[in-house]
Amino acid sequence: MPEHKFIVCTHSKTLTSGTVSWQSPSNIALVKYWGKYGEQLPMNTSISFTLSNCHTITKLTFEKSPSSEFNFEVYLDGKREVSFEPKIQKFFEKAEAYLSFLKDFKFKIETSNSFPHSSGIASSASGMSALALCLMDMEKQMQPEIPEDYFIEKASFLARLGSGSACRSIEGPLIVWGEHSKIDGSSNLFGSKYPFAVHPNFKNYQDTILLVDKGEKQVSSTVGHNLMLEHPFAAQRFRQAKDNLSKLIPVLKDGDFSEFIKIVESEALSLHAMMLTSMPYFILMKPNTLEIINRIWKFREETNSNVCFTLDAGANVHVLYPETEKETVLQFIKKELSQFCKNGEFIIDDVGLGAKKMT
Repeated sequence: MPEHKFIVCTHSKTLTSGTVSWQSPSNIALVKYWGKYGEQLPMNTSISFTLSNCHTITKLTFEKSPSSEFNFEVYLDGKREVSFEPKIQKFFEKAEAYLSFLKDFKFKIETSNSFPHSSGIASSASGMSALALCLMDMEKQMQPEIPEDYFIEKASFLARLGSGSACRSIEGPLIVWGEHSKIDGSSNLFGSKYPFAVHPNFKNYQDTILLVDKGEKQVSSTVGHNLMLEHPFAAQRFRQAKDNLSKLIPVLKDGDFSEFIKIVESEALSLHAMMLTSMPYFILMKPNTLEIINRIWKFREETNSNVCFTLDAGANVHVLYPETEKETVLQFIKKELSQFCKNGEFIIDDVGLGAKKMT
């Protein structure tokens, strides 16, 4: 099995205590992953833009303290967050086979987000990838000969065990996750850099996130993914995602905004169509989500702008547009779209290059 390469049985050096810290970004999928099997493995390939401003910083303090149980505490913005700990417990249980030292240390996990925790932006991708990088940093100290490409691959592999989309938050600007016949090296086990040419049209791409709903989703992503197992349209959806990624390859190379918009918006609506047609069915979009989409369509028709939207598994709208249109689109957002956001709030972001170690 290919995942066996991530098992390190012995380490050449020992650690007693220390601190490591990493900043890891969120990401926004262009071709969506929805439906999984096994240990957080995707039913279809996805591709995402890595973001820049929306990120999590995690500091991991460790001290040698061998135990038969995992020993850790989680803090968010300096305050103990017991509600986060069951998810970390499950992550440690999955990761232990690949990080044999997890029960040898007592951990303090301190995390903070650049965006408000209640903003409706999922922090699982940035949070789990930051933690995975901290743990890999520890392993690198114990096994200094680990090469950089292995470090990145294993960090993505581990992040996936905590949150599927987290495996796309290690590097940037475009990351593929899931096996695809046209992309050599693509894997279900970890995310990897998109290997083909990208036209300057898609460099420094902008993503302004409209915070439509800041509450907790009534149906979690985990539940939504599981509903795909018996979904009547699942097979067609997985084929659609695969085909859309195939179509996106020449689009990204040629800088074709029109086709990019068709694929990205269709993917967003297909994702939510799966929710509408699952059993039980559910709706994560809000009336203001639909109002924003309609206004984006109207603005694009009237101005020939290349602005478009995409959605995650929630009500918030990601407004995507080229850097050359930044001033015009931001004026449009402030004037017409911000009124449909909670308290008029939105986050201005752009495509980034991935995680970085904090000093």
